[in-house]
Formats: sequence, structure tokens, C-alpha cells
Amino acid sequence: MSIPHEDLVIDRVETVILDVPLRRLHRFARVTMDAQPVLLAFVHTRGGATGVGEGVVPGGPWWGGESVESMKVTIDTYLAPLLIGRRVDQVEALWLDMGDLVAANLYAKTAVEVALHDAWARCLDLPLHDLLGGVTRTSIDVTWALGAEPVEVVVEEIQRILTAGTHTSFKLKMGAVDPAEDVQRIAAIAEKMAGAASLRVDLNARWDLLTSRTLLPRLAHAGIDLVEQPVPGEQVEALAEINAMLPIPVMADESLRTPHDALRLVRLRAADVWSIKVTKVGGLRRARDIVAIGAAAGIPVHAGTSIETGIGTAASLHLACAAPGVTWGSELFGPLLFVEDVVTTPLTYADGSLQLPTGPGLGVTPDPDAVRELRRTGLTRD
Repeated sequence: MSIPHEDLVIDRVETVILDVPLRRLHRFARVTMDAQPVLLAFVHTRGGATGVGEGVVPGGPWWGGESVESMKVTIDTYLAPLLIGRRVDQVEALWLDMGDLVAANLYAKTAVEVALHDAWARCLDLPLHDLLGGVTRTSIDVTWALGAEPVEVVVEEIQRILTAGTHTSFKLKMGAVDPAEDVQRIAAIAEKMAGAASLRVDLNARWDLLTSRTLLPRLAHAGIDLVEQPVPGEQVEALAEINAMLPIPVMADESLRTPHDALRLVRLRAADVWSIKVTKVGGLRRARDIVAIGAAAGIPVHAGTSIETGIGTAASLHLACAAPGVTWGSELFGPLLFVEDVVTTPLTYADGSLQLPTGPGLGVTPDPDAVRELRRTGLTRD
């Protein structure tokens, strides 16, 4: 399809911060949140197309070093002026130029990069996944994640979801309490759920190697199916030692942010599974590159989440459905945790899976009423 040059030119870039309330508290190793801060980046073309991307970290800068506040300043001050007057289909060239101007800041760059893809696909009247090579699947299994809560709270939530028939695998957060106490908590949950559900744990990089070597075998013995990122992200050698020791898979998350990280993980055989998050790696194309490295090494990839709205989740879903190497399911449950989503037509969850939307671009559209209601009036949260 031939599109007039002028129609593809970026006319303006807009950023908005939202605070989207959660249905329940979500407790990580370091923070507990009752609302998810979200940065939306809108790229408007001269031809009238608008693309949107989402920048989000789970609960604030503790996880990835960025915040929605820093993303907004970075985009408004540095990236937006770079984009204006350029074409939305020049994604790779714009990515290189953004990297020359702004180091790191992968979450901010993700919001822009996804918005470019969305606008470009809408100009072509194509679904976004066609820009990534087309679909290899039209849905993906979804694991439900629970916060680091007491045994009875976690068990009640798992049983309720199992009864509803919406999910059969669950990820349990760890790292908020004493490690030995945490293991006892998880073992008690595993005992109550034995044979009823698949349980994985995520330590959010909170333990050291000695603690991991001492206590993680107990989790394997208790029936836990997978351990995600027990040690800090930079300690890849320690992760490799843990991976070689355990009889259950180890998943890398904080250790995987760039294609170079992927190569290092392969070289050291540091993880059996990789968690790819579009948000943490800088966008759709870098995510696709990392998945391809994993596939070449025989390492399956899991589509992780930073607890995105329907916008960010749709971006991750298009990547997961286009990249053949995403074979370990997903954790794309974010929209289900919000009191209200920010898209006009919610994504479809059915029988434990998330369905790929149809339509141009992301296949979802921001709801202007929801954006207006949830929008911050200033840079920081009151």
C-alpha cells in the first residue's frame, strides 16, 4: 500500500500520566500498590493517524530505575523534539537516534517505540503484528500473579480463580519477609494446592547466592514448578549456579534487559526460561531480537508483565503472538487487576488464555473518558 509521504510525518507527541486503581492491593518484595502509575505516549501524524504506547514499571522506580515521572520528562524534553518532522515508519533509524541522544531509559523509549508502530500500522490499516512478521498464534495462556500475602489470603484467591475456571497456573511473590519464613509460607500454600494448580514463585532478585542454595531446594521439594530471578540481575554467574543446582526451571527476568544480556545468559546457561517484557527492553523490535536469540539457543520465552493496562498488554500480546519463540505462556493479566481499564473495548480473556485482538494497530483504542478521569493534573501524584 502506498501512503503519501506527508501522511507518515510526525506532527506532534503528547504524554499523559494516569493513576489506574487496582481491584486489590498488589504487594511486591519492596512496595505495595493500590494503583498503577501509567505513562501514555501519543504520536500524531500529519495524515491524522494517532499511535499510542505505554511506559510502566511495577509500582515505581524500585524495579527498573525509571518512573512514569522520569519517562514523561525524558520524552517531553528530549525524545519528542527528535521525532517531530520524522516519519513513523523509520522506527530503526529513530531508535538509533534516540539512543545517541538518551542513554538507557528503556521504559521511556518503549512508550515511544510502541506508539510509532501503532501509528504506522494504523496508517497502513494493518494489525501491528504484521509489522513484526505476522502471527504464529492467535492467543496465549495466562498465569495469574498474586502479591506476597499470608497463606490464607493467597489460598482463598487461588481457589476462587480455580472455581471461576479462568486460570490454572499462578505466580506467588516472595522476598518481602525473612527468607526461611517465606519458604514456610510458600510450602504451606503448595501443600494446600497440591494437584490443583501449577505454582511458580518470583523473588524479585531479593536473595543472595547462599540463601538461594540453602532454601530453594525446599521449594522444589514442596512442589513449586519454577523459580523466577532469586538473585540480583547483575549476578548472572550466581543465577547460573542456582540453575545448575535445581531440579526445576529457573527463569531470568531482571537479568535480561538487552540482547547482550541474552547472549550472556546463553553463554553461562544461567536460566532455563526467559521472561521478556516489552517495557523493560526498549520496545517491540528489541524484544523480538531477544526472543530470537533464546530460540536459537533452545531457550523458551515467557511473556512477562509490568502490570500494564490494555494498551501495554496489547503491545506485549502482538509480540508474543508474532514471535515463534514465546512458547512458555504469559503473565499478561494486568487489565484484569484494574478497577477499570483505559481502552474502549477490553481485551478478551477466555479459558485461561488471552485472545489477539483484530483491527488496525494495537487493536485497542484509549478511552478518552477514562484517560480524562484518571489523568494527573501535575507531574507527581497527590
